[in-house]
Amino acid sequence: MTLPLLLSIPHGGDRVPPEATPKLALSAADIFSDGDACTRTIYDLSGVVTAVHQTDIARAVIDLNRAPEDRAPQHPDGVVKSLTTDRIPVWRDGGPPSRELADILIDRYWRPYHARLETLAANPDLILAIDCHSMADVAPAIAAAPGAPRPLFCLSNATGDTAPDALLHALADALAESFDCPHGEIGINAPFQGGHITRWHGRRFRDGGIPWIQVEMNRRWYLSQPWFDHASRIVDEERLLELRRRFRAALEALPILRA
Repeated sequence: MTLPLLLSIPHGGDRVPPEATPKLALSAADIFSDGDACTRTIYDLSGVVTAVHQTDIARAVIDLNRAPEDRAPQHPDGVVKSLTTDRIPVWRDGGPPSRELADILIDRYWRPYHARLETLAANPDLILAIDCHSMADVAPAIAAAPGAPRPLFCLSNATGDTAPDALLHALADALAESFDCPHGEIGINAPFQGGHITRWHGRRFRDGGIPWIQVEMNRRWYLSQPWFDHASRIVDEERLLELRRRFRAALEALPILRA
């Protein structure tokens, strides 16, 4: 049976758009560190769920989980960034991107991603959409509390604005069971309360739209020993597939899908 779910995977890419390449200051390692590495493997349940939407574009260049007006220099970690999460300058001149470049990147990559999500989310058979992410084991340099430890998962519904709290806790229970994870290691709206994708596309939830939940998986699950080599940035593929199997099992266990 196909699960009536929509999965969004906006941060798993590492491709630099050609419009940005001449001015980019980042190394491949910087781009890897700034993005949600491997999430396109972990969360891609194509053929199992109704729809999966993802991109190969690097988050360090254009962030699909930010509002289009959330721009540098006022917001260095905004939609088109001036700094990575490690506070490394994105552009060769060290400053924010030009207005022209930011507009081009938003028009060519941000808007199509969100337009496609709108189309997919209009499917009347869907009962839940999940925006799928990973997070660093500790908060990065650009965070409000750099160095703060993070749980193994964080689930967000913008404190009830984008999905029922009962559904959020049901997903927490399912993840705890499938990943053999203590409930105390599953943050509920902490450290994140849901990004732009969850909040914008879930804004109609209280008016009868489908619920949206943001899922953040700690990269400790796979970017640590014995599954990850830091020098080569090679990740154990079997570990990623195992995490995907566990994520699928958690979704299949949700009461709303077994009703």
